Amino acid sequence: MTSERKQGAAGQTFSHRSVLLDSAVDYLVNDPDGLYVDGTFGRGGHSRLVLGKLADSGHLLGIDKDPEAIRVARELADQDKRFSCYHGSFADLGEAIAGQGWNTVNGVLLDLGVSSPQLDDASRGFSFMRDGPLDMRMNPQQAPSAAQWLAEADEKDIADVIFRYGEERFSRRIARLVVEQRQESPISTTRELAELVSKAVPKKEKHKHPATRTFQAIRIFINRELEDLEVGLAAAVDRLAPGGRLVVISFHSLEDRVVKRFMRDLARGPRMPKGVPVTAAQEASEFRLVGKASKANTEEISDNVRARSAVMRVLERVQNNQDKQGSA
Repeated sequence: MTSERKQGAAGQTFSHRSVLLDSAVDYLVNDPDGLYVDGTFGRGGHSRLVLGKLADSGHLLGIDKDPEAIRVARELADQDKRFSCYHGSFADLGEAIAGQGWNTVNGVLLDLGVSSPQLDDASRGFSFMRDGPLDMRMNPQQAPSAAQWLAEADEKDIADVIFRYGEERFSRRIARLVVEQRQESPISTTRELAELVSKAVPKKEKHKHPATRTFQAIRIFINRELEDLEVGLAAAVDRLAPGGRLVVISFHSLEDRVVKRFMRDLARGPRMPKGVPVTAAQEASEFRLVGKASKANTEEISDNVRARSAVMRVLERVQNNQDKQGSA
């Protein structure tokens, strides 16, 4: 695992350690002359290791929504001609690849969720651990912010978002209190929202802040994370060359559920109705699962507590119809 330190907008220094760094890149890069995509560049931890494995003819495209991440990516592009970047969501992966003049790629990496620099920068409003403006946008150039949405959304919509994306059983109580509070004054900071949720949640979980699920839910909704994930997964496999791999690291159950189901269904191949006469080749899949789901080891977790929830899954487009077997 690598550790990088970057300056924030207000001069703060943030540390970023890519989770499952070595194993993810080992799975991803199987051709040093190939074309690869880091769909979540962040601060470039995975990208730099990928570049270290590529030959002079290999190339890596980095994608990120965050303007600060793209600033770092452009610095890397200036330093290494084998790297280029695209400002946008990995849901735009097909467009980004086409813009490079590529038809297919040898691998795509997606490291989902919010990055450590985003969480650690109070001005971004992702974390209740640091008081700051209630923003939560991965791309601050897009609207609305979390504060703007909470100021305008219907009580039912707020409750639905918190329940669906945060699996928070007290979502209705929280939404009701949000609406009551905003009639008095707007909820504009992370501390204000965290304190409001703490009041609304009657039963506290041990070792877990009561606002954890609510912050997660609003962030996922504001950034359309699950919608982008579904589109991005489909775009990635559509562009994979034979032997190419899709490597996905997720950090909570909602993401991993989407990834697991997507990969499993592709590896199973088309499901034909019973009684329909088909050959084995017609039922065979173009994809296979590579290994089992991986998690961070004890050393990584001790170095970065956020790694404890990471799950990595790998899908490969098979070279031919003879190689179909993978692990569940």
